[in-house]
Amino acid sequence: MSSKNVLGRGVAALLPDDLSLDEESKFFFCDIDKIEANPHQPRSNFNEEKLKQLAESIRERGIIQPLLVSSNGGNRYQLIAGERRLRAARLIGEEEVPVVIMDTSGDDETLELALIENIQRQDLNPIEEAIAYARLIEEFRLTQEEVARKVGRKRSTVTNTLRLLKLPSSMQNDVASALISEGHARVLLRLKDDPLHMQEIRDRILKEDLSVRQTENLCRQAVQKKKPAVKKEKTQDGLPVAYCRSLSTQLTNHFHTKVKIIQNGTRGKLEIEYYSPDDLDRLISLVSDRKIEK
Repeated sequence: MSSKNVLGRGVAALLPDDLSLDEESKFFFCDIDKIEANPHQPRSNFNEEKLKQLAESIRERGIIQPLLVSSNGGNRYQLIAGERRLRAARLIGEEEVPVVIMDTSGDDETLELALIENIQRQDLNPIEEAIAYARLIEEFRLTQEEVARKVGRKRSTVTNTLRLLKLPSSMQNDVASALISEGHARVLLRLKDDPLHMQEIRDRILKEDLSVRQTENLCRQAVQKKKPAVKKEKTQDGLPVAYCRSLSTQLTNHFHTKVKIIQNGTRGKLEIEYYSPDDLDRLISLVSDRKIEK
């Protein structure tokens, strides 16, 4: 029997192509007390109600997908993937669980496999998923593109999920516990430089049960208010300042010396700098012999 048919695509993606359930050395029913928890477990929150539901399912149908373990020496094993199944089995007093032994080169590979397997199962909360992506990037020096390929996600999904880690820790907890949705959180990120305003809108989301669109409108208004007022360029009774600046530039380029236009109402004066008697002669020659083009 093919391992992919039994294990499902999530775990099968982690197994070598040549692994067969016929290999007794790889697959067997293991004493549950010989399996040690994975110290690198990415998941931090386990929903007790869902764990009970899984336990009842296991009581009725058994464990369909074996746990993935590595040998820990001394006839003991360390869990790589399947923490929820292991916990649920213990809840109903199971003595043995089906396992597949996977050879790993050390803690690094065990951690990487645990991270990938948890992400593939799609039951991490958004913050746990973001932390798992970040660990793959930081600890294994992967790019976002490589992470996306390993876990079967689009790169944009990985990028957007990672952005959640820019939220204050209190709001990360809100997302992890589903007080606010991932959609709300992404909108709130627009105010990451204004934590007080961000908190204010977060409180309104909970109090008024705001939709993501309503939250988006509030954040947009908050961003607009923060934008500094555009200073209108002062115009005098005479020519606009921008126009005078443009003329000064043209004259400076023409005379090859600094030229200023100084306005006083509708009147003004033209200042042309010179740096030596010879330079003055040059400028007088230019003014008297040529007509300046407008």
